[in-house]
This record gives sequence, structure tokens and C-alpha cells, in this order.
Amino acid sequence: MKNLRLAAVAAVLLTSMALSAQESKPGMSAPEVNYQAGSSPLGDVPMYQSTNPKAPKMTQAEFDRARQIYFERCAGCHGVLRKGATGKPLTPDITVGKGTDYLKVFITYGSPAGMPNWGTSGDLTETEVDMMARYVQQDPPVPPEYSLADMKKTWKVIVPPDQRPKKKMNNYNITNIFSTTLRDAGEIALIDGDSKKIISVLKTGYAVHISRMSASGRYLFVIGRDAKVNMIDLWMEHPDTVAEIRTGLEARSVESSKFKGYEDKYVIAGTYWPPQFVIMNGDTLEPLKIVSTRGMVVGTQEYHPEPRVASIVGSHFKPEFVVNVKETGKTLLVDYSKLDALKITEIGSAPFLHDGGLDSSKRYFMVAANNSNKISVIDLKDDKLAKLIDVGKIPHPGRGANFMHPKFGPVWSTGDLGDELISLIGTDPVKHPQYAFKVVQTLKGQGGGALFIKSHPKSKHLYSDTPLNPDPKLSQSVVVYDIGNLEKGYTVLPIAEWADIKDDGAKRVVQPEFNKAGDEVWFSVWSAKNKESAIVVIDDKTLKLKAVIKDPRLITPTGHFNVYNTQHDIY
Repeated sequence: MKNLRLAAVAAVLLTSMALSAQESKPGMSAPEVNYQAGSSPLGDVPMYQSTNPKAPKMTQAEFDRARQIYFERCAGCHGVLRKGATGKPLTPDITVGKGTDYLKVFITYGSPAGMPNWGTSGDLTETEVDMMARYVQQDPPVPPEYSLADMKKTWKVIVPPDQRPKKKMNNYNITNIFSTTLRDAGEIALIDGDSKKIISVLKTGYAVHISRMSASGRYLFVIGRDAKVNMIDLWMEHPDTVAEIRTGLEARSVESSKFKGYEDKYVIAGTYWPPQFVIMNGDTLEPLKIVSTRGMVVGTQEYHPEPRVASIVGSHFKPEFVVNVKETGKTLLVDYSKLDALKITEIGSAPFLHDGGLDSSKRYFMVAANNSNKISVIDLKDDKLAKLIDVGKIPHPGRGANFMHPKFGPVWSTGDLGDELISLIGTDPVKHPQYAFKVVQTLKGQGGGALFIKSHPKSKHLYSDTPLNPDPKLSQSVVVYDIGNLEKGYTVLPIAEWADIKDDGAKRVVQPEFNKAGDEVWFSVWSAKNKESAIVVIDDKTLKLKAVIKDPRLITPTGHFNVYNTQHDIY
């Protein structure tokens, strides 16, 4: 007992030192913590549990509750199998030696390396802290795999291809429809960009992460964090789901084939768990080919058991899907011309590959290796790494923003989660070789916590949000730059104020998205499920309020995607 008390005292002292260090030099900012600690759908999934004889005792009820907390709070940083991702490993070979008292202090107070103070913040009770300290000493429960047979059990063709319309059956300008994620409702809203009216609200998977268009512009694909894919036919009199499937247990990405001759032929979905991707029939979502992404991390060549599939884009240069694998730091160029003899080109850059988009020529894919503070440039014509570029802290571009810089020519840009910087990268090695794949200019934004940046070929402006900044003044507004005079700095647009929401919701402003014409910019004003939210539309020429869309059905709106711009990779 004496040794135990000494260990506890030592842990407290160490933590106090850590807290002092955190106050003077924090290892992870509040925006980063907010981003990394996102909930995982795996909390309710039955898992295999083994008992570690060296671990402290837990009842089944305690274990089940702790597992739920882990996937709600911790898995985003520490991984499904607790092998470590952006956070440290929490496997029994490490945690048992630390002991329960040490771990309780660590969980309660956090650390300067970025561990949140779950106890002192009030997020976890003393009982829950004790439970989590014992839980991380147990063997990690393993979620089930997800096979072709599992996928086929969930696969539904609601309207077969031969029963679908032969021509467009509605009067909507479908090229200017917006697909808006209603995150906590497990729905999307299809909004008419011309009239600003909601066309329909459709049931989907939980927390739709992205919307993607088929090459023809007819089919809309959305994927929830629970890996449910919906295929929506925009030609129908009332656009609705015509096929659906669940491709795994947790996911973020879906895309369709775009290369000439393969338009609408295939759809691909990548999953966080299991770590794999599946290629499906483009008409029906029938699963055809599953490929695991488990393998070695670039550089260290260490085996990683759960490399999550992050962003996916369809190449315009070859019949290839560009699949980005987070933990291993690899981009896979998946040639879908012969599924029975699948060819994959593996390009290593840096962990942890996350989101990104094409440059204006669509030859180069720019993807954030966000925990390495780099942008990886993939040449989709020559199938090679063109450059690895140092940028700010935790780049998060979304799809990024392309525009013509008055001095440096075509540039692609990204904001950061971890600081206030925006990096402009030259993308024209032919006419502007001296600036190609270099940070040619750095802009200062209003603060960290940026998620999305956006421009348009017909716009003279560049927009950046900061929805994860802890300061409400910053999270409820956006900044806009004049591309012709970037040196003068930004103008702040009080989007949440313009929404005129009366209650006390968070009102985070997220994801600028242009309409097809490039003369309007749409923003989601995102509050909690039980609070009012809205969509705010501004005039891009005047930067004045143009419309506010309010409706009880707009529950937690987050991402929104214009059909035409998404179809043609315009951003």
C-alpha cells in the first residue's frame, strides 16, 4: 500500500508539472482536441472480449460502459485496437505496468502532449475515470470483420435500373441542388439552389461525412460514419434512394468512377473499420471486390493493424481510384479496368493522410498528411509522388481551394486546425515552374480550428471557416480575402449573427460552398440537435446577406455539396 501511495503521489507531481507545461506550451490546442475526439459508431457493436489475468477486475456492466466511453471519446486518437494513432498506444503491455492510480491521474488531469483533462473538465465522473483506468489495462476488444457476405445481407436495390426513369422527371435544376448533411438526424436535405426551398429530407446513415456525384450528374452517393451508403436518383419525380448498402462498421469516404468510358460504372467506399475498401457496381451498389489496407507504415516499415481509409477521389487521367490510407501514409492508385486482375500502385508520403482535393488542372491530387504537417502532391498522370510540402500545424483543407493568384499563377490552398495559417501552394509546373509545389504565400486567418476553405473560378474571393475554435466569435463567423489584394488581410463575415437564431445554441459556422454560377456562397450554421440551426446564403460579389434558410427539419446541418461543383471537382 505504501508503494501504491508513493506511486500515486509521484503521478500527481508529474501531472502537475505536465499541467504547468501545458499552460505555457500546449501540445494540442482545443480545436485539435475537438476534432480528434469525435465519436465512433463502434461503441454499440458487439465485440470479442478476452480477459487479461494481470488486469484489475471489472464487471461486465463496467466493461460495456467503459467500451462505449472509449469509442465515444478516445478511439479517434488512440485507435480501435488501442495501438495508437495520433495518440499514444494504450495496450496492456504499457498500461498494466503504469497501474490504476497512475492512469486515473493521467485521465483526470491530461497531459501537455494533448491528452484532454477528462476528469477536471467534468466530462467524466470520478467513477468513470476509475473505470477507464481499469479498462485500458484489459485486452482491447476486437470488433468483427466485415465480409462480402455481411455486405450482401445489407444490400438493397429499392428501384432496379430498368425501372428507373429514362429521362429527368422533375422540373428541378438538378445541377444547382445542394446535398446537406443533417448530422445527428441521420439524414440529408436536398435543397433547391434556385428557390432556396427544401426538396426532400432523406433517411441515410448516421452523420453523413460526404456527398459525391456520379460522372453523369444523375446519381448522388452519400456515406454515413456507420458505413451506410445511399444511392439517390436525382432524375426521379421525387428524388429518392434507389439502392443502399452497409460496407463496414465505420467509414468516411465514397466516390464514383469518372474516367472516360467508365462513367458511372463503379462506386468505391472506404472504411475505418474494418480497414479496407470495396468496389461496387455503379448501377446497383452490388459489392464486387474488397481490398484490405492493413500493412506497413511508410518510413518505419512497421506493421499497422488498422490503417483507416480516409479520402478517395476518382482520377480524370486514368481508370483509377485514388485511395488515401491514413495511418500508413500511403496513397493507393487502384486501377479498376480489370477487377479480376486488380492492379494497385502504392505511393508512400507521410502519415496521417486525411483529406484533400485536385488542383485546377485535375492532374495533381493534394492531400493533407495532417499529423506530419505536410501536403502530399500525387501526380495522377505519371502515377508518382510529385512533392511533399511542409505547411502549418494539422492542415485540414477539405477539398482545398483553387484560384489564379495575381503573381504566382494557379494555386491550391489549405487552412489548418492547429494554427491560424493558410498556405497557398503553386500548382503549375509548366508556365510557373519556379513556384510549382512550393508554399508561395502564407495568409493569417482569425484563429485555429479551420475545417474548410473555398473559392470558385468565377469568384474573386477566398473563404475560410473556423468552426472548431473555442472562441464563439471565431466559430460563429468566417473570413474572406480579396484574391486581387491578399496583402490587405481578411474581412470578417458574422454569419451566425445574420442567421438571427434566438436560442443559445453553439451556432458554429461550417463549410463554405458555392452555387453552380459561382455568385453565391452557402454556409451551415450548426447547433445541437435540440437547438435551431440554419443555412445562410451570401452574395459573393457584395459580401452581403442574400437569404437565410430555416426549417425544423434542418437538424444539425454541417457539410453541404453543390451537385455541379461536386460532379466536376470545382473548388
